[in-house]
Amino acid sequence: MHQKLLNNSNMTATALNYKSSEINRDFRIKVSGRDNEGKRIHKLVGVSGLLNLIGAELMNKFIARSYACMEDSCTCKLRRGLKVTFYCK
Repeated sequence: MHQKLLNNSNMTATALNYKSSEINRDFRIKVSGRDNEGKRIHKLVGVSGLLNLIGAELMNKFIARSYACMEDSCTCKLRRGLKVTFYCK
């Protein structure tokens, strides 16, 4: 199901609860850990990069959590070893 969402840009925009411009405006997103292919990553990503890594459903959950957080950064961890940190601008 997520593969269909990633291939069609119109579906991706409707699958997210927030606009990508709004997310990129409010946060810097850093991802560290291992990707799906087992390669180590530690870099800043945008909305599309995060969608490719975790999918729309988890991204909506993480974005809602980061907006509710009242600190400078919000860290969300996945069981597979991926850590996503949202830094407030």
